[in-house]
Amino acid sequence: MMMSTHSDGNTLGLTKHTPPDVAEMDIRAHDGALYEWEGDVLALGVFEENLTRSEENKFLHPGLAELDYVMGGVLGELADEDDFTGKLGQLSVVRLASSKIKRLALVGLGRANNVMDAVYASDSWRILGFTAARIAKQLKMCSMGLAAMDTNLMDESSKLVAVESIASGAILGTYEDTRFKSEAKPSKLTQVAVMSLGTGSDRDEALRRAVCITAGVIVAKQLVAAPANVLTPGALADAAVSIAMAHSEVLTCTILEKVDCEALGMGAFLGVANGSDQPPKFIHLKYCPPDGVVYKRVAIVGKGICFDSGGYNIKTGANCAVELMKFDMGGAGAALGAASAIGALKPKGVEVHFISAACENMISGKGMRPGDIVTAMNGITIEVNNTDAEGRLTLADSLVYACRLRVDAIVDLATLTGACVVALGHEVGGFFTPSATMAQQLETAAQIAGEKIWRMPLVEQYKQTLESPIADLVNTSGRDGGSIKAALFLKEFVDPGMEWAHLDIAGPVWNRKTGTATGYPVRTLVKWIDQQQIVAGVADS
Repeated sequence: MMMSTHSDGNTLGLTKHTPPDVAEMDIRAHDGALYEWEGDVLALGVFEENLTRSEENKFLHPGLAELDYVMGGVLGELADEDDFTGKLGQLSVVRLASSKIKRLALVGLGRANNVMDAVYASDSWRILGFTAARIAKQLKMCSMGLAAMDTNLMDESSKLVAVESIASGAILGTYEDTRFKSEAKPSKLTQVAVMSLGTGSDRDEALRRAVCITAGVIVAKQLVAAPANVLTPGALADAAVSIAMAHSEVLTCTILEKVDCEALGMGAFLGVANGSDQPPKFIHLKYCPPDGVVYKRVAIVGKGICFDSGGYNIKTGANCAVELMKFDMGGAGAALGAASAIGALKPKGVEVHFISAACENMISGKGMRPGDIVTAMNGITIEVNNTDAEGRLTLADSLVYACRLRVDAIVDLATLTGACVVALGHEVGGFFTPSATMAQQLETAAQIAGEKIWRMPLVEQYKQTLESPIADLVNTSGRDGGSIKAALFLKEFVDPGMEWAHLDIAGPVWNRKTGTATGYPVRTLVKWIDQQQIVAGVADS
């Protein structure tokens, strides 16, 4: 069933956004000697160890020495001029005269043993593609070659990871969110050659996966970065419908309206939504393999608070970051980004449900008050002692809904607690699960994806702090151990024995330095779904 949603006032202000700046690139694996390639810029990834030189100031690394000789010593001069040491992400660029290659760029890959010995070193390879593409865009280059030293020492699995990751980095390196700028400067980079890692159908498949997954990451980045006067709950639902329509052969979308949610008894979700003039939307995307054969059913549940004022416990103070609360739907953004990627990749044997209860947490005469009691979909009553702990209320009904789909496993993800940011910072997501199997799967998926997560404890003794004297639960119980208590609260809405994990993404969903959304953790979610194919005994598609 496909149900579209069109709410009046999806754009509240006068702002109209332009189409996003996403470069159309032809990315291919390329064979042959590096110095024979012809194009605007050749970006060469080098390890710190590659740069060791003799007393005559010649590179000891045979491959680098040969390339330096063919290019007339320019590599040595470039390394000397910019004091290039090969540190991860370090960049040095020079224009070449009388050469088929217009510019040469050195990009640091860090220590070789941190990359070469691990199939999971995708982050380093992604930095190579990203760094090179950034400078290519800045210099208005049209074609780029990407290569690295010592790739002949890598096994096949590591090479495929490198191909996918380099291409992913290159796409993200050209991306810039210019939808709300009066003047955009689009990238001219249209041709990318991934070199020194071999060619063939398996490389082509790795590149295809890179394009599909990175497109999903960009979907998440765009959704999370959009201001709340543009991305209302109705607009988020429209985005879900659009994703389903783009992959209609494998994706269907159902949007439950307020009346539908009332009929299902979603009192926790609707209690949060009641303060806003924007009507709530319950989003359910379903992926089914093209052949209809399903061995494993999973659900991804994303928190979808399109703006969080805090409600009557309004966000105040210098560090409340209320101006960033458009990103409080980061879980929903990642879920929809993953849905876009999965719709394009079409994995076999796995049915995936993408779920989000979308609404705003606002203040009005209809708004939820501190001390109110709401009843969740499973009948559990909740005393709301803090209206700024609203995400766990919407997730409660979402988790009950997911369990009733009779799935085998659930991952929920949410910008849920500042406590998790205090514990792990802005680079690492914290995850909670009572299941060793789920923990191992998510840790492996994140490692392959190049995204950082850390398992946090579910301290059952803390559950007693969630007891209410007049209801079944309270939604908060003090700042100490806040992320643990939030996870324990959510656990009450998951069926006993269900394989379940909660991922708190409050830190890594937003890059504070650049003021941009990161697309975290779309790649991890896709890799986790890949694993379900293996669990189900289906070959990775």
